[in-house]
Amino acid sequence: MLLREMVRAGYCCTLFTSNSHHLIERPDFDGTHRTEQVDGVEVCRIRTLRYRGAKSLGRILSWLHFEWRLWRLPKGDFRKPDAVIVSSLSLLTIFNGILLRRRYGCRLIFEVRDIWPLTLVEEGGFSDRNPLIVILRMIERLGYRKSDAIVGTMPNLSEHVAEQVSTSPPIHCVPMGVDRRQLHAYETLPPDYVDAHIPQGKFLVCHAGTIGITNALDTLFECARTLRDDPRVHFLVVGDGDLKDHYLSRCSDMANVSFAPAVPKTMVQDVLKRCDLLYFSVHVSKVWRYGQSLNKVVDYMLAGRPVLASYSGYQSMINESGGGSCVPAGDVDALRSEILRYVKMTPTERAAIGSAAQAWLLANRTYDRLAQHYLNIAFPTRAIG
Repeated sequence: MLLREMVRAGYCCTLFTSNSHHLIERPDFDGTHRTEQVDGVEVCRIRTLRYRGAKSLGRILSWLHFEWRLWRLPKGDFRKPDAVIVSSLSLLTIFNGILLRRRYGCRLIFEVRDIWPLTLVEEGGFSDRNPLIVILRMIERLGYRKSDAIVGTMPNLSEHVAEQVSTSPPIHCVPMGVDRRQLHAYETLPPDYVDAHIPQGKFLVCHAGTIGITNALDTLFECARTLRDDPRVHFLVVGDGDLKDHYLSRCSDMANVSFAPAVPKTMVQDVLKRCDLLYFSVHVSKVWRYGQSLNKVVDYMLAGRPVLASYSGYQSMINESGGGSCVPAGDVDALRSEILRYVKMTPTERAAIGSAAQAWLLANRTYDRLAQHYLNIAFPTRAIG
């Protein structure tokens, strides 16, 4: 999205990406790479080793394969860059970024979308002394020291960088955003889906998205159990994931909890707009001390419904917009009290909170605005406000 907006602003952009991913089916092709035009962006897909799991050895080998083939690409087939953005993960690409900056005399921007290896330690159970963690931390610090600018999707990245290196280039926040056209460009759910899965006449608390260990849904289900005798409130979980069957079994005795199949991305907004309160949660983790910028929160705010988060970390978006509230991660009693506070509000009061979230998002997080901010970072001498 950002590159597409940069192209619309008159810049030439090339994206180098792997054709392997553990969550998405990527196109396969012969040869080492294939280049195509997508919305004006030149996209070079590099064929790398396939892998299955996020924590597998195959993923590390695929990273190494990508770096080797990126280094070996015939550079003369592509435009000479004025700026190179290395977007982690993988951290290993910083090596190619440094080589490209040296070769072309261009600016190097190190983009952090996920703080590694901290996430592996905090949420993956790895020891600080694990050789993989030690190596990744050395690479991370190299990126912070050798880049011309650091960009993070999280608003408090500067605190983390300061903990890793004594001096660093300027640090900026370019968070996840929204395409303004998404406001009305969504599809309506099929009537049979609505009849089968969307309860009527209830106050709907909805979690939409992956049902996995990182989504910390235990707090939600424990809260639902405390409210199972309250006929007003229903908990709706939309999506699929590794823990769905586990939670289906665990919640089988609760009539106030239901699970609905995942829907196409184009229908997510219709699901959210049919609910009264949109919920997301995280585990207690040092990672959140540096803030969040989650696609889920963007989708929730765009829907114009109040957002409630079980979240202990650096506050942003929800509090800035006045579009919802947060309770401490893992605190079932606090979550229950906050849900009931929303239940007691009038529909008009809730609509005002949801409208505030949507208005703030469209004023501050559209991709055309974020792309211009990014261009000012990449080319500070050309900055135009």
